[in-house]
Amino acid sequence: MTNRERVLAAISHRETDIIPYDVGFTQQEYDKVAEYLGDRNFGEKINNHMSGVYYDGWPKEMAPGTGYFKDDFGVVWNRNGIDKDIGVINGLVLKEPTLKGYTFPEPDEAELKKRFDRLMKEKKNNFTFGNLGFSMFERAWSMRGMENLLMDMVIHPNFVDELLDLITEYNLKIIDIGLEYDVDGFMFGDDWGQQRGLIMGPKHWRRFIKPRMARMYERVKSKGKVVLQHSCGDIHEIFPDLIEIGLDVYQTFQPEIYDIKKMKKEYGAYLTFWGGISTQRLLPFASAEEVKRVTRETLDILGVNGGYIAGPTHSIPGDVPPENVLAMLEVLENQ
Repeated sequence: MTNRERVLAAISHRETDIIPYDVGFTQQEYDKVAEYLGDRNFGEKINNHMSGVYYDGWPKEMAPGTGYFKDDFGVVWNRNGIDKDIGVINGLVLKEPTLKGYTFPEPDEAELKKRFDRLMKEKKNNFTFGNLGFSMFERAWSMRGMENLLMDMVIHPNFVDELLDLITEYNLKIIDIGLEYDVDGFMFGDDWGQQRGLIMGPKHWRRFIKPRMARMYERVKSKGKVVLQHSCGDIHEIFPDLIEIGLDVYQTFQPEIYDIKKMKKEYGAYLTFWGGISTQRLLPFASAEEVKRVTRETLDILGVNGGYIAGPTHSIPGDVPPENVLAMLEVLENQ
């Protein structure tokens, strides 16, 4: 089977010759493992099964060497601290609950097409997808501030509706560009969960987020493509809602949060889980042998009847020993 065939079979809840997998790295961790191996190109030798075009507003450094990046929405990200991949927000684009004076950007269609063209040329029989980061809640709070946006949901709901509707329309333009290509699906990145439950609670998620995600999912589904959703944290309360609006693949599926046996039994016929190998506890702190053991156990539990794409629960952070990365890869690559 090709990598693409394995992923599509897993999403169709059929077992495959090996369980498909995909492993990503933060830049800090990639550099660490590359130095450990003495190989800057080690990532190209991992047989990852998935390839995508990632859009997150494409932050660009404001001046060389400053560590401050501005994205297409005008959000400034400071990457001088611990988080050198995304950064932390520096100031607010929307200081008040109003869009007066703010003009939404237009997607960079030429750059998007350039990247999708490259994906089509380099896909290597992988499952291919568009990947829209900061797709709804995250985009809104990156502009308005997390605390402000959560209060706005209660105090200024009409403003939140207006903001989220404009974000949705912007995203639909990107989705339409991506769907001009022979991709297999579209992924949406939007962290809704915390260690216990939803950040905004299920009531406000259903009021503000669900109908907009449903519109974007429907656009992807209308072309017969797969819908993938990334969200960190505990979002099990809305699994039925996500299934209802057409979700196929859920990532990150953190074992610190979910009883993976229970979730597999309850939702495994409806959702494909992607992730399951802990970047919070296992990979940073366990021994290499324990990493191997737990990785094998996870494959055995979640791989039954398909419905599983193996991998770390997030891009591997910079606190993971290279030995543990290699231990996980050894199991994934030698099934």
